[in-house]
Amino acid sequence: MSDGPLVIERIAAHRGEVGGLPIARALPVAQRRTIGAWCFLDHAGPARTPPGQGMRVAPHPHTGLQTFSWMMEGEVLHRDSLGTVQLLQPGQVNLMTAGSGICHSEEAQSEDMHLAQLWIALPNSRRFGPAAFEHHAALPRFERGGFALTLLVGEHAGLVAPPTVYSPLLGLDLLSEAAAAAELDLRADFEHGLMVTEGELLLELADGQAETLTPGGLLYLPPGPRQLTLRSQGRARALLLGGTPLAEDEKPLLWWNFVGRTPDEIRQSAADWNAGAGDFGSVTGFDGERLLAPAVPPLRAR
Repeated sequence: MSDGPLVIERIAAHRGEVGGLPIARALPVAQRRTIGAWCFLDHAGPARTPPGQGMRVAPHPHTGLQTFSWMMEGEVLHRDSLGTVQLLQPGQVNLMTAGSGICHSEEAQSEDMHLAQLWIALPNSRRFGPAAFEHHAALPRFERGGFALTLLVGEHAGLVAPPTVYSPLLGLDLLSEAAAAAELDLRADFEHGLMVTEGELLLELADGQAETLTPGGLLYLPPGPRQLTLRSQGRARALLLGGTPLAEDEKPLLWWNFVGRTPDEIRQSAADWNAGAGDFGSVTGFDGERLLAPAVPPLRAR
C-alpha cells in the first residue's frame, strides 16, 4: 500500500446494448481491467421494453469465469448446458461457474428490467474445473444509517453470503429510500469499486476526500482505506465491490465471452465452440440458433 495520498479513480462506463437491453459497462475499460477478481461489470437498465421485445440472448459459451447476475427489477429466464432452467427475480442471484466450458441463454420475462451482470475471473486452480450453477433466492440483509444493505458475495458485518466464489471478494447492494448516511468498514488489503445504479451518492473517506457519483460511472479505490461513509439525499442505489488485487499470473485475458490467460487459449475456445467441440455442451428449450464466435482479432496477453 502507498504511503502517499490515496488516489481515487473516476471511470466512465461505455454505453451499449445486450440482447436489446441498454447497458453501461464499467469493467473492463482501458483505465481499469479488474477489481480483485471482478473482471466485468454491466449495469443493465432500468428500462421498459415493448411487449415481446425484451432482452433475448441466444445460447453462447463461457470459459474461465463465473457469471454473477443480480436482479433489481424484472425477471429473466436462464437456461444452460447443465440442464438448468431457472427464473431470476428481484433480490435474487444466479451464479454460473464456467470452468473449462459451459453455454447458456437468457430471456426477459417482464417488460421492466434492471440488473447487474458481473463476471468473476476464476483462479488458475479452478478455471479448468467442472461447470456448476447456483441460484440464491435469499441473501443476508441488514440496515445501516438509513440504507438497506444486501450482502451478495463474501463477508461483511459478521455475515457471510452463500454464493460459492474462489477468490477473496466483496459484493454489497445498498439502497436508500430517503436521506441516509452509513459508515462501512473496509478490508484494507482490498481494492474497491463503487457504482451507483440509481440516484446520487456522496462517498467520503477518512482523509477528507469526497466524490459524488451518479449512474454511468465507477469510483475505484486502491487498497488502504479501512472505512468509508456513503450519503444520499433521497432514493439511491449502488453496488460496492471489492477484492484482493490479482497476482500477475492470475490476471485474465478477456475476449468476447471467454476468459483465459493467453491468446492461444482464447483462439482454441472460439474454434471449439464454433465446431461444436470442447466442454460447452448445448442448451435445450431455447427457440432459436446459438451465437457463433466472431473471428478472433490479434490479442495480447496482459
